[in-house]
Amino acid sequence: MIDALRPIAQACDLTIPQEHHRGIAIVGAGAIVEVAHLPAYERAGLPIRGIVDLDRTRAEKLAARFRLPRVYDSLDEVLEDDSVEVLDIAVVPDAQPEIAKRAFATGRHVLAQKPIAVDTTLGRDLVAAADAAGSALVVNQQMRYGEGVAATRAIAEAGWLGEVTALTIDVNITTDFSAWGWLVHSERLDLMYHSIHYFDTVRSLLGDPDTLYCVAGRRPGQVPAGETRSITTMTFPTGTRALVNVNHENVTGDPSATFRLDGSQGSVRGSIGLLLDYPHGRPDTVEVRSAVLPTDGWLPYPVTTRWIPDAFAGPMRALLGQLAGSGPAPTRGADALRTLTLVEAGYESIRTGEVIRLTW
Repeated sequence: MIDALRPIAQACDLTIPQEHHRGIAIVGAGAIVEVAHLPAYERAGLPIRGIVDLDRTRAEKLAARFRLPRVYDSLDEVLEDDSVEVLDIAVVPDAQPEIAKRAFATGRHVLAQKPIAVDTTLGRDLVAAADAAGSALVVNQQMRYGEGVAATRAIAEAGWLGEVTALTIDVNITTDFSAWGWLVHSERLDLMYHSIHYFDTVRSLLGDPDTLYCVAGRRPGQVPAGETRSITTMTFPTGTRALVNVNHENVTGDPSATFRLDGSQGSVRGSIGLLLDYPHGRPDTVEVRSAVLPTDGWLPYPVTTRWIPDAFAGPMRALLGQLAGSGPAPTRGADALRTLTLVEAGYESIRTGEVIRLTW
């Protein structure tokens, strides 16, 4: 079985070849940059030229911790640095498009954060700006690069499950949204800023759905303004179906975060370790049971990396690979727009109480 698992592990590879390296500047010095972006890039050996943030003290702290050579005074100063070819923009969603457009105007390439924009109209505008400038735009939808999801995708692509029939993602956790002041007041919460990860994972495993239905709600007395629970179903032209069930208001102290991909000849089941102790997390778990191999019961896949920080190398790896001629990044801007389309369809379904039929 070790030999059978070797190509699955290879499909989860997050190393970045030296010949793909480009000078990178980080725009934003928030918590996610500290716990995920910079640790992932440090492990990958990427050349980070410097960092900028409106709070210079915060940027200086991260520069010292990660031995970055420079703290920029402004975005203008970043764009004047000829050693920088790629900007990793990690700021609040409303501020991201303008920074990205300024980067494109100077011939830089951009790794943007999810969502690519707060609506698809702004997202299309951003993709068009990148295309017009001849710049690469990739979105940091990193869950699909996490080893749990990547291994599951590789197992399905290897044919071990037969014909894939259903995907379930079931998350029941407590999330303290007060850690993000701007997010607490957002009228759109779970779908736009959390379940967007699961919608992107659904697309990475099953493709684009043709229908979506979503209901959402809030816990009485909760602090966040937006929805903290959602249940979404999707159907696909092949007859495959997906269920994403998310609750951020677990009040009983028994958190869980699981996924399961079923097929005609087997299944993969696992857990999303990050959500059980955010942001430190635990390793994902993955098990496969297959009549194709065959396995003798459930066969554990040996997960060796974590969503935070390891998976954050995935989108940057893809962007740098695209620049090196390795093919389009899976989460390039145009693809991220399709994930955002699902998010918008979710909100439309919540508003109307109807099944949304999608055209691509």
